[in-house]
Amino acid sequence: MLTLTAPAKINLTLEVLRKRPDGFHEIRSVLQAIDLADTLHIQEGKGISFRCDMAGWSAKQSLLSKTVELLKKVTKCKQGAAITIEKRIPLMSGLGGDSSDAAALLKGLNDFWGLSLSNEKLQELAVRLGSDVVFFLQGGTALATGRGEIISPLPPIQKMWVLLVFPDCKVELLKTARMYANLKPAHFTDGSITNKLAGAIKEGKTIDASLLFNVFTDIAFHIYDRLLTCSVRLIKINILETHLAGSGPTLFSIFRDKSVAEEVYRRSKEQGLNTYLAETL
Repeated sequence: MLTLTAPAKINLTLEVLRKRPDGFHEIRSVLQAIDLADTLHIQEGKGISFRCDMAGWSAKQSLLSKTVELLKKVTKCKQGAAITIEKRIPLMSGLGGDSSDAAALLKGLNDFWGLSLSNEKLQELAVRLGSDVVFFLQGGTALATGRGEIISPLPPIQKMWVLLVFPDCKVELLKTARMYANLKPAHFTDGSITNKLAGAIKEGKTIDASLLFNVFTDIAFHIYDRLLTCSVRLIKINILETHLAGSGPTLFSIFRDKSVAEEVYRRSKEQGLNTYLAETL
């Protein structure tokens, strides 16, 4: 049996520069992997089977089915596999769980089936699955450009603790596409916010919350019905700096001091919030 770890991510910045002629959006983002993670197990099997312990997860709607189909099509591989997913990253939360699972499975099946695909070929396949999948092939800290598929590694940041808050929101399929569809030219920026943060990381400077940015924040508070209520409850326990994770609805706050982060986590639990305290990787 082969066991794989698939970590979540947060976008420390997410800027949209423009809409491209091909219909995609040109973005600039600093991505950071965190230790909240799913675990995948691959075993010998006849045909392909999936089993997941999280209610609402569907193999048909997941990128995992597409990953297997793409690998088999490209390599002509006829081997089978029984794939079990222990889900810890909430579904459609803005934390990249499905993309991370796809990246882990892509690498895992390459080894499990003895396909010997190069890193360059895996990256090529990852682009076909989704922009975030490319990032998760390497993880860590990185700058994403293009439509998100061009990944440039950044130096590791100083360890931070990340309070994740999962609002009880109704989330629809294709939510990310809906967020992009709601963007107006007034939302577009020139990438300088991300460049400033990337520069600070390269210089080894401490990451300050004032450097973080997400183009979808205002839109998210209109689309996700419980986000404002959740934010108000966080303010009550003196968490004034919260940020949207990806396309949401997860909110997060960053802390440099572990004891402070643990105290805030405790108080957020007392408020009845669904939270998780993660560390950067």
